[in-house]
Amino acid sequence: MQSERKHSRDRLPEEINIGISRAIGRPRTVLDVGCGLGLNGAVAKLVGATVVGIESDVANAARARRLLDEVLELDVLDFAAIEKALGDRKFDLVLFPEVLERVADPSALVRWFARFLEPEGHVVASLRNREAWTAKLHMLTPELGYAPAPEAKLFDRHEARAILESAGLDVLRVEHNPMLARAARPYLDESLWSSHRLSDEGSTAFTDLPVYKAYLATVRPFEVAVTDALPGLLAYQHIVVARTKPVARKLSVTIGMLTMDEEESIERMMNEIRLAAPDAQVLCIDSSMRDQTPVIAERMGARVVRQLPPRGHGPAMEVLMYEAAKQSEALIYLDCDFTYPPEVIPQIRAILESGIDVVNAARTRERPEAMPLPNYLANRTFARLGQISSGANVADLHSGMRGYRTSVIRAFSFDGEGDAIPIDTLLWPAKCGYHVVEIPLDYQERVGYSKLRKVAGTVWTFIRLAKTLTVGRRHGGFYDTWSGKA
Repeated sequence: MQSERKHSRDRLPEEINIGISRAIGRPRTVLDVGCGLGLNGAVAKLVGATVVGIESDVANAARARRLLDEVLELDVLDFAAIEKALGDRKFDLVLFPEVLERVADPSALVRWFARFLEPEGHVVASLRNREAWTAKLHMLTPELGYAPAPEAKLFDRHEARAILESAGLDVLRVEHNPMLARAARPYLDESLWSSHRLSDEGSTAFTDLPVYKAYLATVRPFEVAVTDALPGLLAYQHIVVARTKPVARKLSVTIGMLTMDEEESIERMMNEIRLAAPDAQVLCIDSSMRDQTPVIAERMGARVVRQLPPRGHGPAMEVLMYEAAKQSEALIYLDCDFTYPPEVIPQIRAILESGIDVVNAARTRERPEAMPLPNYLANRTFARLGQISSGANVADLHSGMRGYRTSVIRAFSFDGEGDAIPIDTLLWPAKCGYHVVEIPLDYQERVGYSKLRKVAGTVWTFIRLAKTLTVGRRHGGFYDTWSGKA
């Protein structure tokens, strides 16, 4: 296998795999199997992951060490040596970039490496498409990324999916790298596409080039949309995202709150959280400017992360979710103003521990007495738009109380800039194959004052709904209500 990889790479400079890089999310730890120069693992490094690569080619391994935390100079089929080197280490994510197509039994390889995954750990693998129009026309050239047979096998999208399913994994989705602009590659300057020259040190500076940024912003979305319509004919590679199957088990839990001048309610809220989840960690992302909220929360045992100056709900929620995902197996968050009752926490936790990924506590299946009519009508309108765009039977897009298995949070890179981030954090998992349920909730009178920015929230709701159209696939990803069955 070492000679095959080297022969192929001598003829074709390596690139960042865009499909893989966009499926990485924000894991804590990554194992990059057949890492090459480490370009894909370097993407994970940029979002804070610790990355271990495995690479048999001596020159490539040396370059990869400049980008990754650790590189094992081993063949990916040398199981004894890899097991000795990794020991009992576990990873949130295992990458297989252009590796499975070069081994005799790809399912067996994935199954063996799955032993190094955390519970609900993810696998992202790329496999080249044998149904692409270029392959049908026998355009099997290094410039297009297709080495002449028998160096690498090709797969249709069903075969690609079956490889990971046969390895015992739960396949969440299959995405694609397009074969439209790539087909023009032999006629373009190679520097537009390649991320290094073989004499370089594996630089990824090309990603900052204006022409590359222009491609990602303008041509790439069009390519992906067209390819999704005809993936068999137009895909260069299938990108399969899978994970170890969720099982019912006890989860360590973080209870999260966004706090801002909550002095009236914080002490009582902390007491009620302790009653509902005495073993949970409590995390507050605090933007208080006028009172002692963070002081009281810390005194009562919460971990407090200050967001000063205040940047708004979206950035605070982004910090909350990823900080919780670093330390616990589950996150349950709620507002600190008692509109969401803390006594629901044990119910949400039990649902997550049964094997469900996301629990949405819906206020608006019927109009709550504590919610003004304009707010209720706006929420119902937004929910209907969410149903249309995603196919999910969602009743409350903006709920301030949810539960997550944090493996789901780490599987995405949510951008909190602006308002209405709860749309992304609800609909993205629903459209990408995760188990999402909704439970009804009695919405209660608020303690303190509202920080809602109605105009900004409305604008960002439409922006995020539009962006959600490009994520995953539209399908019914919700149960109407929690029935006790996954």
